[in-house]
Amino acid sequence: MKLLNRIFLVISVVVLLSGCSAAQHRNQMNLFNSAYATGDYDSALSAVGFDITEGQPIDSEAHLLNLLHQGELYRLSGRYQESTQAFDLAEEGMKYLDNTGVIGSAAENLLAIMVNDSERDYQALMSEAVLVNTYKGLAFLAAGNNEYARIEFNRADDRTRRAVEYFQNEIAQQQAALEKEAEDKESNAFLVNDNLNSASLHEAVAQNYETPSGWSVLPEFIVPSSTYLHGIYFIANAAGSSDYERAATSLKRVADMNNASAVLQADAKLASALASGRQNPGKLEPQVWVVYENGLGPVLEETRFEVPLLLFADDEGTSKLTYYGIALPKYAERPAVPGSIGVVGDSGEAIQTEHLSDMGTVIRTEMKERFPGVLARAVSSAVVKAVIQNQAADRFGLAGQLGASVFALATTQADLRGWQAMPNHWQAARVNRPESGVLTLIDHQGDILGRVNIPQQPFTLVYVKRPTTHGPATVVTMDLQGNRPATLVSLPELQSTPAQVSSVH
Repeated sequence: MKLLNRIFLVISVVVLLSGCSAAQHRNQMNLFNSAYATGDYDSALSAVGFDITEGQPIDSEAHLLNLLHQGELYRLSGRYQESTQAFDLAEEGMKYLDNTGVIGSAAENLLAIMVNDSERDYQALMSEAVLVNTYKGLAFLAAGNNEYARIEFNRADDRTRRAVEYFQNEIAQQQAALEKEAEDKESNAFLVNDNLNSASLHEAVAQNYETPSGWSVLPEFIVPSSTYLHGIYFIANAAGSSDYERAATSLKRVADMNNASAVLQADAKLASALASGRQNPGKLEPQVWVVYENGLGPVLEETRFEVPLLLFADDEGTSKLTYYGIALPKYAERPAVPGSIGVVGDSGEAIQTEHLSDMGTVIRTEMKERFPGVLARAVSSAVVKAVIQNQAADRFGLAGQLGASVFALATTQADLRGWQAMPNHWQAARVNRPESGVLTLIDHQGDILGRVNIPQQPFTLVYVKRPTTHGPATVVTMDLQGNRPATLVSLPELQSTPAQVSSVH
């Protein structure tokens, strides 16, 4: 009886901790999103804060998700040094993405199997890591630190290049570890491996979830906005033909994925002409790029359903079929700000920003590669809990079975954590610098969003981020060569009037 009481006590504690952890994360993200959507970045920062012990290093792995949110909030507030510091710590917490050995610690893997993935430290996506380097590059550029900006844009490009190899290594190592443990015919790993190779399990996943092969994905892993910014950065900062080639390669990759965008095709053509020598850089008019980061990025939702599992029926090793629940994460789109931004120069004509890429497709491209690992952990967890439930029933009867069932039901959860400061999508436009040095930005309703001053310099980037229509747009006007600090304003202006402009697409 004492043993039974202990088992129920352990089950109760695990269930309580699992439920508290999920509830705490939901509450934190609700507070963050409420403030973030209205542009109240100070309150959003408070929502993702955490206690720091003076004189002690920050546990960057445990606080990775908070650091990602903090880094972007600092950047949008113009606190560039604090932004890069937070992102530096976030990179420390993502160091597993740069290592050959991608399997997590034994303790974390055990927690993921016994409870669920959300009990592990947050495992960032490679696309999130690429964006960290891009945002750091923009923060350094805004602070006038071109040397460090160059390093970060190159790091973003390097992560993109190595991503596919990382995905392949991740799945291969997980599979190798599982197969090694499955050599023991009486082990849970043997059951997991057997079930993962079951056609009936994959049929159940296809019927109740969705087939990753049917997702709308990019032809290769890339974060197009990061690759695009890498390209225009090296147009502005080319030290020779190799840098122009680098710009041309990046911009062509993005243009090839979006043939409908005139601005992407024109940028790729410009970079190619500079690389080949057909365009003299000294004769190029001062250029202004407007990059519009728009809306709220996708978030994870949970899908629960039952799958057929083969389990040992007796000590002789015979198998029986049983149905058991699993929970898988699934991305859902969040709203974007409608339409585009109009960019008006001295002529009074509005050049509209054009679609560059959306975050949902980027993430699904990555998740398609990583889905076998997600499914393997979910099935492993289901097998272990099913075995525990059967053993509890054998040893302790109905009470044991009931306790194990409560444990399984409460802890079968998908990991729904994610970086919620990412956008729905990006847009871009390029214009010659107006002689007046003033560009007017027009919102999606045709009203003046605001006016920005464009300094007399060869290359300017106007970076606009607007998560929702309920909050302002943050507009950062920066020298793409990093020779001077950026200006940051929140738009729209307090009083705006309809713009008297014609539209040019």
